[in-house]
Amino acid sequence: MADVHTQTPQIEAHALARHVRLSPQKARLVIDLIRGQKVQDALQTLRYTPKRAAKHIEKVLRSAVANAEKKAEDAGAPLDVDQLFVAKAFVNEGPRWKRLRPAPMGRAFRYQKRTAHLWVGVAEHHAAAAERHAANVAEEESNKGVRGTARRVRKALTGKQVSGKKGKK
Repeated sequence: MADVHTQTPQIEAHALARHVRLSPQKARLVIDLIRGQKVQDALQTLRYTPKRAAKHIEKVLRSAVANAEKKAEDAGAPLDVDQLFVAKAFVNEGPRWKRLRPAPMGRAFRYQKRTAHLWVGVAEHHAAAAERHAANVAEEESNKGVRGTARRVRKALTGKQVSGKKGKK
C-alpha cells in the first residue's frame, strides 16, 4: 500500500476592515510594502511609514494575528506568532460617497469621497507547520510509550494476583 502521510495543515487567518474612509489607491501603496513579510517586520514597517493608511492597515494586521491565535487555541495546537507571515493582503474599493459643492452662478460641482475595504491574511510558514506537526507526533509517541509501559505493568501485576489467588485455593 502507499504510505499515507498525514500533515497538520497550516494555521491561516484573516481580518477585514470595511468602509474605511480612505482612497483605495493610496492604501494599495502601503499594503504593497508588507505583502509577504513576517508579521513582526510588517508591524515595524507600518509603524514607521508616514502614510495615513498605515495606521488602519496595522490595526487590521493585529486583528488577523489575534484571529490566528484564537484559531490555534480552538484547534489545540501551539502557535508561534513569530512564524506568521502576511500571506495575502489586498485593498478593494468600497462605496463612494457622492457630494455636491457650490459653484459660481448657482451651479454645483460634484465630487466623490472614496472608501476602501482592507483585507489582510496571515499564515504559518510551512516549515513551522511541519515542525509543529513533528513535535505533536513526537509527543504522541512518547505518551504512547508511557501508556504502553503502564499497561504492561498493570497487566503483569494483575496476572500475578490472579495466579496467586488460584494458587491459594
